Amino acid sequence: MAQTTSSRKRVRQNEQRRQRNHARMSRVRTAVKTAEAKTRDGAADAEEAFRRAVSELDRAAQRNLIHPNAAARKKSHLAKKRA
Repeated sequence: MAQTTSSRKRVRQNEQRRQRNHARMSRVRTAVKTAEAKTRDGAADAEEAFRRAVSELDRAAQRNLIHPNAAARKKSHLAKKRA
């Protein structure tokens, strides 16, 4: 258990960041799955779902939740499925 005041604060900050990052990554995964599903089904709003997924991936890479190359790879795979 954390003893000093600063270490207690660090524990609180880490938990807040963990929850925030979890929510952000969940949003990324949902956007990617939605884009894949709409592309596969040929939905009318597949292009919008693709743009939303790319935006979420870029944002996650910018905030160091995923590696920038991983984001680029996922965007490329989505684009290939879309074509």
